[in-house]
Amino acid sequence: MARKRFIIEMGMGIDQHGQDPTVAAARAVRDAIAHNALPGIWEVAGLSHPNDMIVEVQVAVPDPEQVKPETVLAVLPFGQKTLKVEKGGMVVAGRAIPELGDRNDDMLIALAAVTVWVEQPVPPGKF
Repeated sequence: MARKRFIIEMGMGIDQHGQDPTVAAARAVRDAIAHNALPGIWEVAGLSHPNDMIVEVQVAVPDPEQVKPETVLAVLPFGQKTLKVEKGGMVVAGRAIPELGDRNDDMLIALAAVTVWVEQPVPPGKF
């Protein structure tokens, strides 16, 4: 079997209040998958169930060490999921509103790339 990329989707997520990089990361992943349908998983790739997809998520966010991977991956409804979190994104000055849980004026922005892979048979004579 050979692993082949089926689709790559990109997204952006923001936590305007609360300064939680997990919230920003999860919103970026949700944004990446929000406007797609993957009928080709069955019709082209021939998978029998969406959990057969291999879904790799890469997220760039301020304070990546604070991201809760299980919360971010829970946004994805199906697939064999993995997450790579790295430092990136942006911190933008907003306005702290204590009633919304703000600790400061920071708004956190995260970027995500979600790649769906499928396992395909290797044709005879190919490696």
